Amino acid sequence: MADNRSKAQSTRIIHNRRHRDVFGSPYSPVYNTTTYRFRDSEAQLDVIEARRPGHLYTRWGTNPTIQELEQGLAALELAEAGLAFASGMAAISATILAHGQRGVVCVGDVYGGTQELLANHCRPLGIPVTFLLQANAEELKASLIRPGMLVFCETPANPTLAIIDLRAIARIAHEQGALLAVDNTFASPINQRPLELGADIVVHSATKYLGGHSDLTAGALMSTAPLSEAVAAWRKNLGQLLSPETAALLSRSLRTLPVRIRQHNENAMTVAQALDGYPGVTRVLYPGLPSFPGHQLAAEQMSGFGGMMTIEVTGGGETATAVADNLQIFLLATSLGGVESLVSQPSVTSHHDIGKAEREKRGITDGMLRLSIGLEDPSDLIADLQQAIATANSSMPQ
Repeated sequence: MADNRSKAQSTRIIHNRRHRDVFGSPYSPVYNTTTYRFRDSEAQLDVIEARRPGHLYTRWGTNPTIQELEQGLAALELAEAGLAFASGMAAISATILAHGQRGVVCVGDVYGGTQELLANHCRPLGIPVTFLLQANAEELKASLIRPGMLVFCETPANPTLAIIDLRAIARIAHEQGALLAVDNTFASPINQRPLELGADIVVHSATKYLGGHSDLTAGALMSTAPLSEAVAAWRKNLGQLLSPETAALLSRSLRTLPVRIRQHNENAMTVAQALDGYPGVTRVLYPGLPSFPGHQLAAEQMSGFGGMMTIEVTGGGETATAVADNLQIFLLATSLGGVESLVSQPSVTSHHDIGKAEREKRGITDGMLRLSIGLEDPSDLIADLQQAIATANSSMPQ
């Protein structure tokens, strides 16, 4: 196969496939195979001991459909290797178990499930965990007290959309002998490629933008071959691999990722501009707005501002709930990144389990609504939000 690394990203995504089907199909069929036959014991041992490539057992990741997906995942971030998982949390947990045993420093806001994993599960296992509210250079240096630690962050962050300077945080991590892992779910590889900015590992909830159709659950990791091999060992023994059917669905979705993300970006910018300063909206958190605190940094390290935003409505939690309940086009649902627009209230969904005091410390208020802007006509989305805000405010006690 010709080297596709020099090709444009959208071309690589479509054509970076190892499989050549005997019947002429441009894409790999679904191999539901769990085990693979060898001509003799010597050939089997050659594969087990990595003297030659081959397929042995699907839970180990040696399945043609899954391997083709992983080749495509690696190409998204121009990484040496990609790994597919049964969920985004599977990718994150395997990464932490493989590379965070000497300690994890979590910088800024992250998905509630990630925070719960670090606080409630890693600490009891004896893994030291430090939470920093923001990317303060001196605090980060002071927290990296031994070599071999792992720095973990999300940017844009869930749900505040806060932006972290990846070049700066990678430099500090590497100076202190640490690795940097970045959750790139909100941005997608179309809008941001953390490996190019100095990160060592990138993880995704592939359920979101990479899948894009709310019809699969998966996770992804991209990194160097040695770092990914360490994570793959945990994936194998924890049984975290996704099914071949899901791998095929995800490979299908990757082919349309660039065009989908461009439309998500455009729609979200239009909606954010319409809501910025709108009566009943206290603030709009969207990196594409010049008023957003991290706008300039986002413009420097991202090529698009994404389809996610958070709004805070006047009147607090009760009003936010009423707005969500009165939306007609937006679906009241968790998750994000699909073709349909979704709304969720972080205080009762993604960040409910971290507690009100911790949410308030991080600026996550009850009046916030997280919006995943889909591919509908933005004028319809704006009208839906405006009517829901008006209806909610009229129903609140004066």
